[in-house]
Amino acid sequence: MSAAAIAAALHRGEVSAQEVAAAHLTEAEAGQARLNAFTAIDAERTMAAARRVDARVAAGEDPGPLAGVPVAVKDLLDEAGLPTTAGSSFYREVALRTAPAVARLEAAGALMLGRTGLHEFAFGFSSENHWWGPVRNPWDQSLSPGGSSGGSAAAVAAGIVPLALGTDTGGSVRVPAALCGITGLKVTHGRVPLDGVFPLAPSLDTVGPLATTVADAALMFQVLAGEDPVPVSAAELPGLRLAVPFPWTRVPLDPVIDAAFRSALDRLADLGCHVETADVAVDYPGMLTESFGPEVAQVHRRWFPARRDEYGPDVGARLEGAFAVTPEQHAEAQAWRAGVRAALDGALAACDVLVTPATAVRRKAIGVETVQLAGREAPYRPELSRFSALVNQGGHPALVVPLLRGRGEAGPPPSLQLVGPHGAEHRLLELGLALESAGVAGYREPSPA
Repeated sequence: MSAAAIAAALHRGEVSAQEVAAAHLTEAEAGQARLNAFTAIDAERTMAAARRVDARVAAGEDPGPLAGVPVAVKDLLDEAGLPTTAGSSFYREVALRTAPAVARLEAAGALMLGRTGLHEFAFGFSSENHWWGPVRNPWDQSLSPGGSSGGSAAAVAAGIVPLALGTDTGGSVRVPAALCGITGLKVTHGRVPLDGVFPLAPSLDTVGPLATTVADAALMFQVLAGEDPVPVSAAELPGLRLAVPFPWTRVPLDPVIDAAFRSALDRLADLGCHVETADVAVDYPGMLTESFGPEVAQVHRRWFPARRDEYGPDVGARLEGAFAVTPEQHAEAQAWRAGVRAALDGALAACDVLVTPATAVRRKAIGVETVQLAGREAPYRPELSRFSALVNQGGHPALVVPLLRGRGEAGPPPSLQLVGPHGAEHRLLELGLALESAGVAGYREPSPA
């Protein structure tokens, strides 16, 4: 059941929160052995929250728009009384307060089912954690679910929970959403509070929803943003101006992604959208590391490099790169970031939404540092973050949805990314709903290999 369906059934008295919680806890325990999606599953805490929701219903109170809906929380966000591990070997800070993003979900009646695995300190795109083991993709357990919010995406894609919390600094909601075939929303920077979230790079960090449907993502987003949830209607497609940013997207793609992207654009044109190209003069990867490296270094300065051996090899190496960024390089990178933002703003001023693939590839094998692309082995990180990381540099919102057309073969479906102006989350969600209604996009249950 979707999050909206669960909440509606509970409001009608057709199911209790305790029944929902018990069923999803069973799914979580069964799925953990296959996917390693969780760092902790808290049955006692979940059932206590479910009893509180049921008590409110029995008392005739409104239990909230997410009443009885199980949610998985990335182990980067604080929950009072629980340790936040950030996927590390040594960080075990027991939270005194719950992060506002989580507290808003709890106030809306949601049940925090457990804490999900991630790339160590959220500093990576594979969720292959040196200390906790790799999170596995429900479509194929030999594949990465993407990162850093890999556990959250895997739990949603596998049907363990209908909703999960992720964070996105360079694509960490959108990349796992794409690789797991679900919906992920990267919000405008600052739209959802970051208090109680272990930082990666605060000037880029965001908190956002992962869901199977756009409607569920919209409901969760409104709660996270502190809005009173209202139904989001599908956009009218005829007349919408969609732009494909060149030369940004003129790069080699997985053949299935390439075919699906072209098919989706053709279908949107058939539905009355104006599909055009936009000149977006941004270079990738540009100065990504230089732009956020000093922020990452500042977060870890209290431990690194003195405790270098307590970091995984890949994260340790990336931290060394972050510490090596000079003030002069950082200053230059800030000017580069401003240029990226201006380029995106300029393109969006002439259209409603920018449209790109979500990632350049669909498959990243666990334990392998490269991906197959255009007949060669390519480093996996740039190909996973190629279309997501620059959006964070601009601070813009972006929605990723799985495509239903042009799959071409078994495995994770290709996905589409929609990028909007600052504060345009509702516009993106309305368009996502329209794509689902038109049969262009939509979730399908994984068929594990």
